[in-house]
Amino acid sequence: MDRQTQKLTTRAVSAAKRAGLHSDGGGLYLQIARGGSKSWLYRFMLRCKSRDMGLGGIDVVSLSEARERALAARKLVKDGIDPIDARKAQRAQRAVDAVSGRTFQDCAEKYIASHEKGWRNPKHRDQWRNTLSTYAYPVFGDVPVDAVDTAMVTEVIEPIWANKTETATRVRGRIEAILDWAKARGYRAGENPARWRGHLENLLPKARSVRKVKHHAALPYEDVATFTKALRDREGVSARALEFLILTAARPGEVTNSTWDEVDIEKAEWTVPGERMKSGVVHRVPLSPAAVAVLRNMDKTRTCEFIFPGQRDGRPLWTDAMRRLLERMGHGGLTSHGFRSSFRDWAAERTNYPGDVAEAALAHTIGNKVEAAYRRGDLFDKRRRLMDMWAAYCAEGPKGGIVEFRRTPA
Repeated sequence: MDRQTQKLTTRAVSAAKRAGLHSDGGGLYLQIARGGSKSWLYRFMLRCKSRDMGLGGIDVVSLSEARERALAARKLVKDGIDPIDARKAQRAQRAVDAVSGRTFQDCAEKYIASHEKGWRNPKHRDQWRNTLSTYAYPVFGDVPVDAVDTAMVTEVIEPIWANKTETATRVRGRIEAILDWAKARGYRAGENPARWRGHLENLLPKARSVRKVKHHAALPYEDVATFTKALRDREGVSARALEFLILTAARPGEVTNSTWDEVDIEKAEWTVPGERMKSGVVHRVPLSPAAVAVLRNMDKTRTCEFIFPGQRDGRPLWTDAMRRLLERMGHGGLTSHGFRSSFRDWAAERTNYPGDVAEAALAHTIGNKVEAAYRRGDLFDKRRRLMDMWAAYCAEGPKGGIVEFRRTPA
């Protein structure tokens, strides 16, 4: 070995204090910074250029290890290879190897974990996992995410595109989101094989051309008063919940999960928090005298925070309880959600109230972005008058002509 190498000793390395470079020979130096930190440095000449290569601090790289690293670097220099470039390439390859082992299912689970806190409905998380487990994972769940291609995506979607179109579109969108996430993380490159526009739209028919639109079965509004009278003759939490749903034109889940702190009986108002609304926006509901009467009735037997408690202590009424009540009343073909359609049809055909008032009562999102930007209020006072009229209609049935829309005095 070169007599000019191995000049340093372990004791000398530990005792050295002077800032600067301390040679061990063969291009290896102990480097001491002005602050006192110590590290190893390998200096070499390649293609007439001097270069410095850090080999690590003495707290993690011993003197003998530094000499081994310097020797390996000298051999590369002798072969005309830049050891710094070789190390960068080696690290890059390790990163690629680590990424290549990440499967689609790994990425899907991490995507769900990082996004589920922003999902308002807990069922949304379960739907993501269930649909992916049912349709995507069996095809390419254990495939490296960077290997997922168009053929694999279509193998998942095509079999259900015609007969389960809604599910298929959701699965496609979820696969697309996961692959976009994986690309942003550096786990894959290139175009997204699950994207619709400019890609899958050329391979599959448009969803609206194959989707069978299924509406919630609704009771004709002319029959609502007769039904409501029969409903009021029934006892039980399910009957009162369904009556309250009809009078407020609310969604089933909004009613069954309603709590006492959401209602102000004196002001006749119900405020549904945004996290329980489909739109994610707080919704104020004006309560008619009939709706308030339902609340006062339920207040007499209050047992927990939920207005309509279920059979299990501290739990809300099961949404399906209203469907079963409809079956017992001989209306098994109806859905509780369908009463929203009954209300909307009544408002359109039996009143001349503006359509936006009825839409606001149903908490529908405004489709026109310009109109949505300019609307600041929630039409609450107008909705109160409309809901009072609806409650009267539910009690009395068809009576007289069109219910006139009356503007409040300025």
